[in-house]
Amino acid sequence: MEFNITRRWDRPKTFRVESVASQFTLEDVLLEKTFRGKLPIEDEAWSVGVIVGRSGTGKSTIARHLFPDAYIRGFEYKEPSILDDFPENLSSSDITRALSSVGFSSPPDWLKSYEQLSQGEKMRVDIARAILLDKPIIVFDEFTSVVDREVAKISSYAIQKAVRRTNKQFIAVTCHYDVVDYLEPDWVLCTDDMSFSKKKLGILPSNSTYGAAALVSGITLSNITI
Repeated sequence: MEFNITRRWDRPKTFRVESVASQFTLEDVLLEKTFRGKLPIEDEAWSVGVIVGRSGTGKSTIARHLFPDAYIRGFEYKEPSILDDFPENLSSSDITRALSSVGFSSPPDWLKSYEQLSQGEKMRVDIARAILLDKPIIVFDEFTSVVDREVAKISSYAIQKAVRRTNKQFIAVTCHYDVVDYLEPDWVLCTDDMSFSKKKLGILPSNSTYGAAALVSGITLSNITI
């Protein structure tokens, strides 16, 4: 699965834009970015994949381009309880089983509305809903972006376990290297250099490539027992 994606933007013709363009000699500069690489997973059996990289390296663009029908764009929450925000065709047992499988196992909190939940709980509710969708592949962008990093690691481990108990394929798109090992992915695409690698399951190394990469943003990866 190869990709060669170019994004282009028109330059606004406003006074300020023209002034800055003239000041920095940008009149003839093309406003575009190109992302090229390979994701060789067509003939592979896999459950969890990760697209990881710094901001602006094309993670979301690549994910939307390669998996347009699998890309999760947000759910609507309007009911007094999150239980009633799930599709009507699902039983209470289906819903609570999915919530528990992703690490959200607090019955009193299931009775709350989405807005009353913590950021970590909201993320797990979103992923529980995604897992219950009638989709063979789920692409979840901004994975763990708004949660505490220790919560992110614990959640990642629970989520990948939940996905592997289904027949679905899950792709986490994230700028956080610290969750990669906890997701125990079958493959990783790093958009910093468009490198592709496969990872062996069941290992949480403290000196992995992705743990080391996290040092760039001041995050160190440690082992965790769940």
